[in-house]
Amino acid sequence: MTTEHQANPDVIAENRAQPPISPATEPSLKVTGLSSHYGPIQAIADISLDVYPGELVTIVGANGAGKTTLLHTLSGVQKATAGSVIFEGQDITNRAAHRITAEGICHSPEGRQVFAPLSVEDNLRLGAFARRADKAQLEAEIEGIYALFPVLKEKRQLAAGTLSGGQQQMLAIGRAMMGQPKLLLLDEPSMGLSPLLVGEIFRVIQDLNSQGVTILLVEQNARAALQIADRGYVLESGRVAISAPARELLEDESVRKAYLGH
Repeated sequence: MTTEHQANPDVIAENRAQPPISPATEPSLKVTGLSSHYGPIQAIADISLDVYPGELVTIVGANGAGKTTLLHTLSGVQKATAGSVIFEGQDITNRAAHRITAEGICHSPEGRQVFAPLSVEDNLRLGAFARRADKAQLEAEIEGIYALFPVLKEKRQLAAGTLSGGQQQMLAIGRAMMGQPKLLLLDEPSMGLSPLLVGEIFRVIQDLNSQGVTILLVEQNARAALQIADRGYVLESGRVAISAPARELLEDESVRKAYLGH
């Protein structure tokens, strides 16, 4: 890793500008009144949010707030019990997960969930399972992931389960990127990582967004997430408590006390 990527996440994108959203622009993702249950227990309730093309939107909140359930419901892993999910003008509510992936929503899950016995490269190839890419195209895309994460190229033939936590997180993001996402869902990418690796991962997320990848980021490290995001939503007990431009959330006294440590 290069030293330029070894930044403290607290100072990443400190002065990130909030891009203006044209009123004429339609959101890539429009979620309206979304609810989901685990048996009789309601995990998320009446969530509405928008993500516009090219945005980096973050969802922050305490453990148990419903952040991961929300991403699971968007990607088809968890069933919605009310509400709708519209992606690029199409209703994808409760479509099968593989169909949602084929539509261009790719999910890097909490806990990485790499295929431990398989090689790094085979994990990346599995990320393209929903697409029909020819061999040359696939090889070029894998090389693109290796350019993003050079350490993965060094370990390309090793079993994914032998990688460090940070390397597995890189692999999980790389695997999601192999789906050529129109919308990338990232769930707790900094979980369990050292401050140095957190800075590296957040730099990569910024780089991907600057290249035009639309990102919905779930993250418990609220300060780091809000510093790189355009807008943010705060979840409390499965509901949206606050939504605002990220800079405003960073300056909001109630958000600072609850999630930013001061």
